[in-house]
Amino acid sequence: MKDMSASPDIVIVGSGVGGSTVAAGLAATGAEILILEAGDFIQDRPENRDQRAIFQRGHFRPKETWYEPSGQGFNPGNYYNVGGNSKFYGAVLSRYRKEDFGEIRHLEGVSPAWPFPYDVLEPWYGKAESLFHVRGALGEDPTEPAHSSAYDYPAVPDEPPIANVRARLKAKGLYPSSLPLGIDIDRWLAKAKTPWDAHPNSRDGKMDAETAALLPALEHSNVSIETNARVLRLETGDGGRIEKVIYTKDGATMAAKPKIVILSAGAVQSSVILLRSANDRFRNGLANSSDQVGRNFMNHNASAVIGVSPTFHNNSIYQKTFAFNDFYLSDGAGGPPLGNVQLLGRLSAKILKGSLPLAPEWLLDLVTGHSIDFYAMSEDVPNPESRVTVDGDRIVLQWHRTNWAAHLALVSKLKDVLKSIGFPIVLTRPFDKRTPSHQCGTIRIGNDPASAPLDIFCRSYDHQNLFVVDASFLPTSAAVNPALTVAGQALRVADHIASTDLKISSVSDPASAASTTDSPQHSTG
Repeated sequence: MKDMSASPDIVIVGSGVGGSTVAAGLAATGAEILILEAGDFIQDRPENRDQRAIFQRGHFRPKETWYEPSGQGFNPGNYYNVGGNSKFYGAVLSRYRKEDFGEIRHLEGVSPAWPFPYDVLEPWYGKAESLFHVRGALGEDPTEPAHSSAYDYPAVPDEPPIANVRARLKAKGLYPSSLPLGIDIDRWLAKAKTPWDAHPNSRDGKMDAETAALLPALEHSNVSIETNARVLRLETGDGGRIEKVIYTKDGATMAAKPKIVILSAGAVQSSVILLRSANDRFRNGLANSSDQVGRNFMNHNASAVIGVSPTFHNNSIYQKTFAFNDFYLSDGAGGPPLGNVQLLGRLSAKILKGSLPLAPEWLLDLVTGHSIDFYAMSEDVPNPESRVTVDGDRIVLQWHRTNWAAHLALVSKLKDVLKSIGFPIVLTRPFDKRTPSHQCGTIRIGNDPASAPLDIFCRSYDHQNLFVVDASFLPTSAAVNPALTVAGQALRVADHIASTDLKISSVSDPASAASTTDSPQHSTG
């Protein structure tokens, strides 16, 4: 094993939304920060916009197998690269609703209250929106929580067929609202006329974790990243502090000795690292005196819902510009919440053939030319028996899907809506675990160390120099995309570390340090 000649102040494990954003928040402190990333940078290659390569040949899918408790293996859809899964995300940067921070009773189970209300995170949401250059519009969605700051950029405009569908929904009394998006649309389309959802970004205009947060952080000489560095475990010393981060690089086993460790490897891998770090003193794994590490795994209930009409002609390129939350806080008739509906990135015959390999592309092309494509998403309620465990070298994922009946009700509502606005044929397809739908939970925050591994600043109750800053800290999944909530909390945690651990009273706003090279150059509206 090789020890680093110099010990950094902070090691961040993972460069996804959590890791990169906390790095951006800490960069100006002057602390020496080393980011360890299991993957590498995504290069600018033809496959990045080749839909047959992405969706039919699985060019970017990891060559990895996880396991069911039964022993059956499956290929997960998690990516290992600089920027994490955000390199492929739909760039939707929504806030949780204010109600999501309180207890919510669902058709199946209860979503517990957060250890703090929406108002605590609200200003950090605004800072994260600035950091990720979010484009959006306020005042369109009745469920939208209060904003103390406006969006810096106007919403991405609807293409004509999409504007037509939005108008039809409004005429039915619904409230379609512009999605808050981290995308420089002109720059993205200048590279190729494709949607961005599920397409990898190589600094082409999508505001992912690398582009919006990591690159500005790396402009500081005290911040560095080591790629292809897979963390194996953490080692503790006297008092339970984390003393070493053990990782592999180019076939060699390395050790870093930081003062602070920030684990940001994702809801599954962060849990795996903690569980594999078990030792004689911490026999159930690190940060796990509550026996909650790996538990309460959540993955949104999600389905593609496609409305088809022979009289509707969809020649849009990107499509993904609005959502509606009319069934988010209730079913529309005073019943329990159902969830969020948002547009998918524009489907094409090349994309659909990945899921329907026997269908000829000409037929799929005919269908997609007359379709509108939605993504229905419902909350998965935390369940302690829905969990990540390790069995030797194997990662075992036992997912007990909850609240599925509510999701089916949401899909049924959406089908009725689409038929009522002129789409007589509606096709649906649920997403399974091969397509991660915002994996979260597993190392949740809470006020009681007996039931939560982390405090409200994502610090481990068991190890004072260990933080976990990724979607695993989320105590609930809500029914919106979690990236902005992770980013907002990451900035809040960075500020807390700077003031309490580094003894710095204030640091500059990370959004002000955004790279001029990768900042958006166009306003759309």
